[in-house]
Amino acid sequence: MSQYREINYTDELLADGSVHRRFSDGREEWRRRGPDRLVHWRDNQGQQGTDELLGNRIVKRFYAGGQAVYGRDIGYGRTVWGNGTLTRNRTTFGGRMGAILAAVGAGAVLGAIVAPPMFMSPEEEEDLREQARQQVQQQAQSGGDSDSDWDFDGDDSGDSDDFG
Repeated sequence: MSQYREINYTDELLADGSVHRRFSDGREEWRRRGPDRLVHWRDNQGQQGTDELLGNRIVKRFYAGGQAVYGRDIGYGRTVWGNGTLTRNRTTFGGRMGAILAAVGAGAVLGAIVAPPMFMSPEEEEDLREQARQQVQQQAQSGGDSDSDWDFDGDDSGDSDDFG
């Protein structure tokens, strides 16, 4: 049994380019990627804020009220959060891999879940941003593709996951 509360979600791309995200717990979010690499969101419970991929698969969710929660992308459309939640993107699951993950659970297939940081200093956040920038520059110079599920702009293997 997982120590995390699992919440599934699906994304719907809207005509204006934004995304409507529906969570299995009844929450809904409307998300839009800004030119600043941030995903700006608001939900049906009056919350709003931004999500930022810092680098090294670490995501920062910053609430307008000043609270930050960190998450770690663990692959296959899953993000584990410091608040004890594991979100699972069901939009992209289909075919054989989706059936396998649904049948046996991600823990058996993916192995142990590495928890995200509970707190990061501004310096640690900036170090991750700088590492991500350097990685993108190196990939651009070599002409190669990333071996990560996330590109610098947050695209999850073409699925446009938008950070967890």
